[in-house]
Order: sequence, then C-alpha cells, then structure tokens
Amino acid sequence: MEAVGQNICKIRDVYRLIMDFERDFQQKYGLCLNEGMLLCSLQNSKLSSKEIAQVLGLMLSNTSKIIKSLEVKMLIKRTLGKNDKRQMYFTLTAKGIEKLAEINCEEQKISPVLDNIKTQVSTQVSRHKYQDTSNKCLDS
Repeated sequence: MEAVGQNICKIRDVYRLIMDFERDFQQKYGLCLNEGMLLCSLQNSKLSSKEIAQVLGLMLSNTSKIIKSLEVKMLIKRTLGKNDKRQMYFTLTAKGIEKLAEINCEEQKISPVLDNIKTQVSTQVSRHKYQDTSNKCLDS
C-alpha cells in the first residue's frame, strides 16, 4: 500500500511541475498551455477543429473555446474548405507566427522544467517495471 501512496505523491509532484510551468507560460506569453500547444500544432499545417481536438487530446467543446480565444487574440484564422465549404480549417495569422517564434526562441529557458518532468516519469516507469518483475519472481 505504501508504494501506491508514493506513486500518488510522485504524480502530484509532476502535476505541480506542470501547473507551475503553465502559470509561468501564461504570465510570460499571455497564453494558456492549450493555446500554446494549438499554435504549435498549426505550425506547418492547417487543421479542422476535429483534427485539433485529436491532436490536443481534448473534447470538441473545449477545443472550440481554445480556438475562439486564439481567434479573438488574432493568432489564428478560419478558412473554408476548398472541396466542402461547410468544413472550416484553422491556420496561423502573421501575429500567430510571431507569437510562435517568440515561444520557440525561449525554448532553452523552459527545458529544465520539462527535463524534471521527464526524469520523474522515467523514474516511475523504471520502478514500476522493477516492481512487476519482483512480484512475478515472488509468485513463482
């Protein structure tokens, strides 16, 4: 039971790192993390709202809110589909490209937080694999 408690504590620590990263990201760039991820997703392509939802791993209703927020900030724009005029696609505006460049230029300054998360997750995965192996040996 102690291992479960330790796992939950580690997950909490990772969650706190992500929350801290998102708070700093929002203060620095004026975007929430989902908005930043949407800009990155549109970096080299145009996507429909359904495709955006899939890429971000969000429900369509949440995706619509993020899209609307970025449209209001004039960082993305809608375009009609060429074959199906009912289909909407989203692309970066010039302002969106500038914002994305600003975020990418700061990549080195945010990597320590991401490295901490990666290290913690890798450690947990390794421990979990070791525990599984240990348990199998004990059951034999």
